Order: sequence, then structure tokens, then C-alpha cells
Amino acid sequence: MRHFLTLKDFTKEEILEIIDIGLEIKNNLKNDVFKKELNMKTLGMIFEKSSTRTRVSFETGMFQLGGHALFLSNRDIHLGRGEPVKDTARVISSMCDMVMIRTYEHSMIEEFASYSKVPVINGLTDSYHPVQLLADYMTLVEHNANENIVAAYIGDGNNMTHSWMMLAAKLGFELRIATPKGYEVDAEVLKETTELAKTSGGKIITTNDPKEAVKGATVVTTDTWTSMGQEDEKEERIKIFNGFMVDENMMSLASDDAKFLHCLPAYRGLEVSEDVFEKHADIVFNEAENRLHAQKGLMVWLDKKRGE
Repeated sequence: MRHFLTLKDFTKEEILEIIDIGLEIKNNLKNDVFKKELNMKTLGMIFEKSSTRTRVSFETGMFQLGGHALFLSNRDIHLGRGEPVKDTARVISSMCDMVMIRTYEHSMIEEFASYSKVPVINGLTDSYHPVQLLADYMTLVEHNANENIVAAYIGDGNNMTHSWMMLAAKLGFELRIATPKGYEVDAEVLKETTELAKTSGGKIITTNDPKEAVKGATVVTTDTWTSMGQEDEKEERIKIFNGFMVDENMMSLASDDAKFLHCLPAYRGLEVSEDVFEKHADIVFNEAENRLHAQKGLMVWLDKKRGE
């Protein structure tokens, strides 16, 4: 049995296999072919953090695969209201075939997985957002932009940045990260991914200069400057992140056919300008849709591994 907590636990071949399964399922869907590969299976979805794309994609994905998804918030279960994580894990995993968790502390999902009898999927923690990176890479494959990647991440050193670092380290491409001073990526994650990249041929570069990071990049990506739970820092962050907006001037430094990605929601006039976002809207919303297809590929893959 395998869990999907970070990309660290997966080989390059396994990541690509999951993407291929997702692309096949997506192609089948476009041709009205529905294979009930998770027929009568149940996904428990624990949400300590709310989300539009995560809930809709997992719930729809399970339905299309013949299964059923249960939405469980803090108001619906005893987790966070006195019951230990390990007890909740034992109970839910005895009744469901798979569990997806979207929460704050990464240690919570690690503890849950250690007591779970079924695969656990990280739908987002404060440290990592690996399912989003599956969708991002699937999008690059579909747009023939997955060869010789030079990616530039502009913004906060957050869970998205850490997940891009893991993907670059596993798949072996160059990633340049530009953050304001004081908002750099986690030092331990940087150390770990830099070491992993030595094996894959990847390269991870950090800087405080966004223009330096974007120059010649084939992929430019960003995320909100103020994540959930940081709302009281918003005004201060807007001042500190001045100069880190991905606008036309910044994109002009990238390669001529550079792709722009954003995990959404996007705040125009902050991390990305209105004109850049709308110019690349087709690929951004394809990226959003691919959460559905990449996660279906992941769930089918995890279910098969459980049966081996």
C-alpha cells in the first residue's frame, strides 16, 4: 500500500505513470467512455481547510470512476474536537477505501497515514501541495512544454514552491525560485531537494531577484502572496512583495513561447497582472481542470498498488 503525501516518495517513472493514467482517463472522458475503475469504492475527504477545486475535483472524480466521495469537515467529525488523529484514522480507514486530507500541519497527515489501513492523499498542507503539481505537469505535457523545462517560480516560499522543488528534483529540470527576503523556502526542504536533484540532473536556484529567475524561462508560475490563515498579514505582504507581480514586462524576459501557470485563485493586480492572466487564461483553466484528471489517475494508481 502506498500513500501520496509528497512527491518525495515517488520515482520519476511512477510520477509519469500516474500522469499517463490521468491523460488516458481524460481522453476517454472526452469520448464519453467511462471505465468504472473504482466501482463501489469510497473516498473519505477530510477538510480542515476549505477549497473550491479540491472538493469539486475529488468528488467529481470518484463519481466518474464509479465510486463515492464523502465530504467531512470539522463540523462533521470528531477530529479536532477531542478525538486523537490516530483514532480518527483507524475508524475512517476501516470504512473507506481511500482518504484525502486538506489540512494545516503536515505532521497531522503523516500521523493519520501511519495509522491508516488505506491510502492517504495529501490534498494540501502548509508544507506541500503535490496533487496540484500532478495537474501542472499534466498541463505542460498537453501543451508540449514538458521537454527541457526551465521553470521560474515567483512569489512566496510556500507549499506550492516546495512542491515545485520536489517535482524538479524528481524529474530533473531547472527550477529558479524568486522570493522577497525573509520569505524564502524552508531551508530543510531546499537541502533535501537539492540533494535529490543531484541524482536526477535537476537544478534548484534561489534568488531575491524575480527578473533574474524569469530570464529565458520556459515556464513561469506564481501563487497568492497571502495564503489561508495569513489574512492578517495581507497589507504588509502587499508592500513587501512589491516588484514580484508577474506582468508583461516580467514575462517579456522569459522565452518567446513561455507558459504561465497559476494554481488559483488568482488575485489580479497582486501576484499577476490582469493582462498576463487573461493572455494565458486557456492554459491556466486547463491546468485547473486537470486537477480532476490527474487525481483520477492518482486514485486509480493507488488502488492498483493496494491490490498488488
